[in-house]
Amino acid sequence: MDEVWRFAQFVTFAGVPSVELAGLAQGGADVVIVGAPLDWGATYRGGARFGPKAIREADYLDADAVRPHLPTGINPFDEFRVVDVGDVPVPPGYLEIGLDRIADAVEMIAAKGAVPIVLGGDHSITYGNGTGLARVHGPGSFGLVHFDAHADTGETNAGQLHGHGTPMRRLIESGAVPGKRFVQIGLRGYWPGPATVAWMAEQEMKVFLMSEIVDRGLRPVVADAVAACTDSASKGIFISVDVDVVDPGMAPGTGTPEPGGLTSRELLDTIRRLARELPVVGVDIVEVSPPYDGPGQITAFLANRVVLEILNGMAERKVMGRS
Repeated sequence: MDEVWRFAQFVTFAGVPSVELAGLAQGGADVVIVGAPLDWGATYRGGARFGPKAIREADYLDADAVRPHLPTGINPFDEFRVVDVGDVPVPPGYLEIGLDRIADAVEMIAAKGAVPIVLGGDHSITYGNGTGLARVHGPGSFGLVHFDAHADTGETNAGQLHGHGTPMRRLIESGAVPGKRFVQIGLRGYWPGPATVAWMAEQEMKVFLMSEIVDRGLRPVVADAVAACTDSASKGIFISVDVDVVDPGMAPGTGTPEPGGLTSRELLDTIRRLARELPVVGVDIVEVSPPYDGPGQITAFLANRVVLEILNGMAERKVMGRS
């Protein structure tokens, strides 16, 4: 009996090898999965600290399974050396210490020549992720494509500088990501207010509301997004996906649900397209809250597939570069 089934083993993402972050060698991995189990930046429903575990577990294939992508026939795990370094040790309740540790972990991964894929956690972790990437690639050297129902550009979060409503503003203010290379897709609802919207316009951020996506269609919007966040000086893109960009009918397990979003199919196709067309320097998938996900783990499975589709897009780009 040699089989070790997915439901009966220690879980890494997709069964990839487990590696200690401190032992990660230069060139030892192309992509590194790392968890950021932090949700003390949330302002409504908590639980995203359990997101990394749920995202890793939302997979039915065993560790040795062959994983060809049916539309392309490409297995990204044949194209890339992918490892999982587990979770960043973030102390409960200490948000800024947690963000510093996430930034240090992402910096260490990127400095080894790998692409960090961070499993959140609430959206405050994106400040740590973007900061770590900027330390290695250079401040302002990459664009950020942000999928979300909410802008996360608040001046403060419950009176504090850091929280899941402020990371994008902090990244722009710090110089890690310039506003002119900052693209947001899927915004809707009733926040932020006029003063914050005006600040976003001053930074030259490109915002695509759900209403525009409905009117114009998603494909032309994404084409505009690609053009807006890249230029000849850009080293690539950082993709940040808040799962609440998807309609809560398809992603109920999240902290701040907002009806009227993308379908899961639209999100998966779009992120694969981005990863195929542009070099990816970093990724995070955030705001998966398992306590609200119901018995079917709908949101966790979607977040797991977000990572897989990004890997497949990256693999397509690599294969096309060889042809």
